[in-house]
Amino acid sequence: MKKLTEDILYQVIKKRPEQSHKGTYGRVLIIGGTQQFGGAVIMNALAAVNAGAGLVSVATDPSNFTALHAHLPEAMVIDFNDDLTDDIQHADVVLIGSGLGNRLDIVEATFDAIMARQILIVDGSALTLVAENKLSWPQSQLIITPHQMEWQRLSGVTINEQAFEAFNMLAQQRMNVQPILVLKQHHTQIYTLNQVFEIPNGGPYQATGGMGDTLAGMIAGFTAQFMLCFPEAIMAAVYAHSAIADELSKNQYVTLPTKISAALPEFMSRYAQ
Repeated sequence: MKKLTEDILYQVIKKRPEQSHKGTYGRVLIIGGTQQFGGAVIMNALAAVNAGAGLVSVATDPSNFTALHAHLPEAMVIDFNDDLTDDIQHADVVLIGSGLGNRLDIVEATFDAIMARQILIVDGSALTLVAENKLSWPQSQLIITPHQMEWQRLSGVTINEQAFEAFNMLAQQRMNVQPILVLKQHHTQIYTLNQVFEIPNGGPYQATGGMGDTLAGMIAGFTAQFMLCFPEAIMAAVYAHSAIADELSKNQYVTLPTKISAALPEFMSRYAQ
């Protein structure tokens, strides 16, 4: 296992070229947020936009439209009860699952519509629905972001066994499509196709609702605009998420997820070369 360092940020985050436009930095579609869990996709979108994604659309329950526009006028909204096929296939990165509840129909439709050239990030409720219904993973560039209990449901590797990376690697390799696994824990680990990385930063000040939603949104934003640095863009997002929390914790008892998103543009500017 390799320890990630600050070098990953210098490696991934680049100065923006003068001749560019919003399409240059990727199209992200976020799918999730039932009526009672709308905050999850708001935090997804805040992170993706502040991380620098060029265009961010959120397919969610219509009851969330007003709150989303109030928090983030930069994002577009779509009714997730409609046919999302065209919206999915026009995205570079699709993030599904945060606050999605029991909407198995939306997960199945997304898996059917996604194409091999696209990046699909599966988070939150969608991971539980995959495990409970034994869904097959789609043929896309797949990133999954489970916490330890979600990974236990998906893989059968118990939380105690997850301390042994070999068990996690074996479970990852047995999937019909080998995903990049972001295993969220005290020091989050990233399992690529042939290596394992661990971040050394982060702490208990991150133990608050929405932290994983913000991380998933950051991964979407980083992978959309830094596609040429795949999968290093995933590592940079995970490292930056906890690095910002570390900085905020110097003066704050709890580092709220929305504060991490708000700090992203200034934080990223330090590393752009």
